[in-house]
Amino acid sequence: MVLGELLEALLDLEMLIAAFGGGAFGAALGALPAFIFTGFMVIAGEAATLVNQDAGAITNDVAFGPPFSPAISFAGGAAATAYAARRGYIDTAFDFHEAKNIAYALGTKPDVLAVGGAFGVLGYVLQVTSGTLGLPWDPIAMGVVLSALFHRLILGYSIIGKVRGTGYFDMTPFEREETRAITDGGEVDAGAETEAAAQSSRLAVEPWLPHQYKWDHVAMIGLAGGLLGGYTALVTESPFLAFGISAASLVFLNCGVEKIPVTHHITLPSSTAALAVVASGDAVLAGTSNEVALIVAAIFGIVCALFGEAFQRVFYAHGDTHWDPPAAAIVFGTILIAVAFFLGIFPTTVWVPTP
Repeated sequence: MVLGELLEALLDLEMLIAAFGGGAFGAALGALPAFIFTGFMVIAGEAATLVNQDAGAITNDVAFGPPFSPAISFAGGAAATAYAARRGYIDTAFDFHEAKNIAYALGTKPDVLAVGGAFGVLGYVLQVTSGTLGLPWDPIAMGVVLSALFHRLILGYSIIGKVRGTGYFDMTPFEREETRAITDGGEVDAGAETEAAAQSSRLAVEPWLPHQYKWDHVAMIGLAGGLLGGYTALVTESPFLAFGISAASLVFLNCGVEKIPVTHHITLPSSTAALAVVASGDAVLAGTSNEVALIVAAIFGIVCALFGEAFQRVFYAHGDTHWDPPAAAIVFGTILIAVAFFLGIFPTTVWVPTP
């Protein structure tokens, strides 16, 4: 029965065509601007749902559907950016590898948009597969994570990259502003540098957020974001509104405002956990007070923030393309919620799929 539903969804021509458009449009806008639109659409959709409980199409079918699902539009844009950098189409003053320049709008170049569209279809397949099979994590976030893995493999980038410093977690080369030479999206060894290559350099280690990578800073924004995500969920009964606000706030980051924090991977799991523990049921944490729910939300905020930082130190900082730490943190946080449900700690997973 489930496999039949999955096959039907994967062969839904309307959705496949729409997903191609969503991925291509994400590439045209740029991955980060496309994700910001996801945030705007979530805010609009959840506001509409608060007025009319039957008005879920904006969130479900637009924000999380083919137009702006991060697994489709953002992931398609990230893959198209990696492709455009490989082809030498991007030449900006970006400090990191150009394939990580997800704030850059790629415009209307046909081959770039075709790559975005193709990865949009892949993202749809990944998202629908997780959701239909009831795999216990956020299907969209997992789609973003796996799509990045695929675009590194398909486009010929290293999965992790060459690790510098004393290991994966060492950010001191960045703090010392150490650089390495690059050529056309690839890297050359110091002994083989040409004069032209030496004129083009990038930082030796590239933290995902130069203003948000120190452990204590990350934990603190996790605490703050977790509390606000939990509170927003409790007063609105929406697990997604705080996520939308966090995503929309990145418009300031995209416009160059310094030190804007990234928090959607904090607010989404925290909102969900808060709603889970106030629900009634037969579980260790069921029907709790709002105060307890806020504490749980804060714990999830801190844990997911720290996991996102750990992920970026392994899979982003040494690599050449954007592999999204927030998506990985959301996957981790939603798996924790599912595990808490399976163990009888939470009475519900709220919206997180279960088999």
